[in-house]
Formats: sequence, structure tokens, C-alpha cells
Amino acid sequence: MSGSTRDLRKLVSELHELEQRLLAGGGAKKIEKQHNDGKLTARERIAGLIDPGGLFLEIGLLIAYDRYEGQAPAAGVVTGIAKIEGRPAVIVANDATVKAGAWWPETITKILRAQEIAMRNAIPIVYLVDSAGVNLPLQDGIFPGQYGAARIFYYNSLMRRRFHIPQIAAVMGPCIAGGAYLPALSDVIIMVDKVSFMGLGGPNLVKGAVGQITDSETLGGAAMHTAISGVAHFRAADDRACLAMIRQQFRQMPAAPPTPECKPPKLDPAGLYDILPSDHRLPYRMEDLLERILDSADLVEFQPDHAPEFLCASATLSGRHIAVIANRRGFLKTKTGPRIGGIVYAESARKVAYFVENAERHRVPILYVQDVSGFMVGVEAETAGIIRAGAEMVETMACATVPKIVLTVNHASGAGYYAMAGQGFDPNFTFSWPSARIGVMEGDSAVQAVHGPELEKYKTNGEPVPAELEQRIAQTRSDYDRWLDAKYAAARGHCDALIDPLDTRKILTLAFDAACFKSNTEHVPVQLLSEVKL
Repeated sequence: MSGSTRDLRKLVSELHELEQRLLAGGGAKKIEKQHNDGKLTARERIAGLIDPGGLFLEIGLLIAYDRYEGQAPAAGVVTGIAKIEGRPAVIVANDATVKAGAWWPETITKILRAQEIAMRNAIPIVYLVDSAGVNLPLQDGIFPGQYGAARIFYYNSLMRRRFHIPQIAAVMGPCIAGGAYLPALSDVIIMVDKVSFMGLGGPNLVKGAVGQITDSETLGGAAMHTAISGVAHFRAADDRACLAMIRQQFRQMPAAPPTPECKPPKLDPAGLYDILPSDHRLPYRMEDLLERILDSADLVEFQPDHAPEFLCASATLSGRHIAVIANRRGFLKTKTGPRIGGIVYAESARKVAYFVENAERHRVPILYVQDVSGFMVGVEAETAGIIRAGAEMVETMACATVPKIVLTVNHASGAGYYAMAGQGFDPNFTFSWPSARIGVMEGDSAVQAVHGPELEKYKTNGEPVPAELEQRIAQTRSDYDRWLDAKYAAARGHCDALIDPLDTRKILTLAFDAACFKSNTEHVPVQLLSEVKL
């Protein structure tokens, strides 16, 4: 939907329609083949693994949905978090209905993000392996580079040797060539009898390379690897038995903490569809949104009369104490004059910085609710020290070690997006509503920035705007409408998941359960985690 108008219900409906298409993977015929081969699909395996009735929070479902002519739904791998035996865990499952589970360039991106979630939150990770290996025509985007497939094995090694994060690998189909190192670098390897294969080369490659004639079972089947090579640790009769073995591994881990008591939201969550105005530029009450997501008790706003364009509050979510930082919208009256909601002023930047410091001191996780248009500009803002104040806001957010989760509901523009824990600052999770608009600026502002001098020249000379310039302006608006579409951002991994507003509370609850599972995690870039003792 383009322009300034929108219908959140329609956006959600379009999202669900796209999701259903992607959830079908390679389609009915490929699913039937998987069943005929004696195997469950990736999503059936996940459903059988996680706690009954529990939420599977899928990460990156929309990745690459608009590439490869639609032939790579979910980039051929299902990633997400869920609870297994009451413990939050990351799950990575190859979808063999999509080009036999072969790796696309974006497959690597998704696996790395899943591993980073496990490392960031110090929670176990399960690999359900069923992949034909690298998608060879696209190998140049998969094999080499700092963030190529090798980094998967780097993260494997860090988790195993440095962070002691449990890694369980279930080989439930083929696992070939370099991909075999993913299970080999895990703590526990389970193979499925007569179905799984693990080897650096398949029978055809072995025949061509060393002249040996063999078959898959002899070369790398479950019986061989559990009885002769000793590479695998357990052999399961079928997929369901394999999933049961994984759950048994989780029962041997320390018990999960008890679930805190909570109260339902003050207002009916069904009203979330009606809070945002049809025009994204118009105001609304952020309190109406929060009171449909957070617990009904204990919401206390910090400095409500000072810099009110930022709502900072202590609250509870499903019984967990959290700090909330959100943007109010509209024109706000204060004793020092009117202020524009969604804008970061010097006073609000300092207010947020102090609030974040308090959350850090008291070890309270933070929820950022983004609807920010940027920093205030102009003589008054500069003389008030907006640059220094903004730097303080960014620095305290960046250096806070408590978990940080981002929910983008509307605008996320310019440096304001950065200061509100933008993705580049490694928040634990980032979620967006279908109404989210992530970009440097809005289309109208871009038109003025790009074409403003030319337009002013024609206006000054009293000349009509040429058709060619009108076309370029229209193209700029069209480009920004596309770039600001939430699905565009989700397809490129600019958020972990695009979510239905009605699911916000349960998704944030699971995300905070994962982020807060270990109390001594350190929030620093993954590249530096090896210097930190978890």
C-alpha cells in the first residue's frame, strides 16, 4: 500500500497471505515426496520438538521472498525460537522441500543470525539437518567471504569451546561436504537409521575422486557412524524417535526458572488494529498501545512532565519487570513551549540516557517501541547541544549490557532509529508491525532533498515543472514507498520478524524469556563475546 494512507487490518491480511504461501515451502508435491521418503517436513519436525501448544517464533520467514522468482521460500531453512522442556532454545531446520534443502546465500545469513541469537542470549541451539549442500550456481555468494558459510563453523566452535552453549545436531537426511562440520562441531549428534547420510563426499564423488564404488549406507549411514567411525553418538529409528531423543537431552539440562505470575493488559488487545491512524503522519496515544500489550499493573512513568515526547516507564510484561522507552506522537504542550512528538530533542535525549543508565544499574531489560522521525534540527537545537545530548543517548544505549528488544510500530527514521536501539547496535531481537517504515527519511522529505533546488529554480523563474522532472519526482516517491514497506525490510533481514499486532504480547514474552534466561549475559557485539565469560 503506497502513499500516506494505510489500513492496518489490510496490511495484516496481506502479511498472513504471504506467510501462508511461504509456510508451504516447496509445495504439496515436494511435501508428499518427503513423506514418501519416510521423513517429516522441517515444520512438522519443529512442531514435534517444541513443547505442546507452545509458540514457535519464526525468525526471518520473509527473507528473500521477493528474490529468485519466488523459488526460495524462507531461503530453504526454518529458524526461530521456542521452548523445549520449558527452556528457550533456538532451532535451525533445513527445509528439504525447497531445492532439497540446498543453501542459498540468504540461507547462510539466516543460520548465522540464529547462531548469534543463541550466543547473545546464552540458550541452547538445535540443528535439524536435511540438506543437499551448497546451491552450486550461487556458490560465489555462499562459499567465500567473512560472512560466508565458514562463519557458521566459526560460531559452532565458539559456542562449543568458549561459551559452553549446548548444541544438538540431528542429521535427519543428507549432510554433505563442508556442511558435515556443522554437526561434527556440535555437542551431541543423532542420526536417523536408513535415512540420514553424513560424509565429506557422496558415493559419486568418491568414485570420481578415489575410484571406490560404494553406497550411502556403507559410506556415511547412521549404522556406520554410530558403530564404526564413532562420529555420531545416537541412532534413532525414525524422525519422531529422533525428536524424542532431543527432548531427552533437554531434560538433562538444569531446570528452567518458574514462570512469573502476571495480569492481563488493562485494555483489550483487539483494539491494537485501531490505534494507528490511517495516515502515518497523524498523532495517536502511545499509552493506548502500551496498555494493550503490557500487564495492567505497575506501569509508572519516569519524568512524565519533562520532555514528554519520550515516554519512559517501568512496567511488567507477563510478570517480568521491564523498562519501556517509546515515542509519543503529535504536538505536545509543555511549560517551556510546544514540542513535536516523534522527534528527539536535547532534553529528551538526556532524559532517555539517564533512564537507560538506571535500567542498567538495576539490571532491568529494556523494550524500545519505535515511532521516531529523527533528531530536532535548527539554531535552537544546535545551541542546546543536540549533538552532545544525542551522543549521550546513543552511548548509554550501546553500552548497556541488559537485554534490549525493539518493536517498530510506525516510523523509524534517520538517526532517531539508531538512538532507539536500531539493528546496528545488536539488540537481542527486533520486531516490526506491518505498518513499520524504516528508512533515512520519508518520501516527501526525499523529494525535497533530491529535487528541491530544481523545483525552487522553476518556481523562482515562474516556469512550469518539466514533465521529465515530474517523472523523476514520481520515481523517487515510488522508490521510497517500496523501500519503506515493512515487507521490504523483513525480506532483507532488517528485522527478525514481521508480526501481527495481536501477537505482540506473546511474542515479546517469549523473546524476553529467551533474552533473560541467563542473568549474567553480556551485551556486546558477537565478535567480542569470546573476550567475555558468560
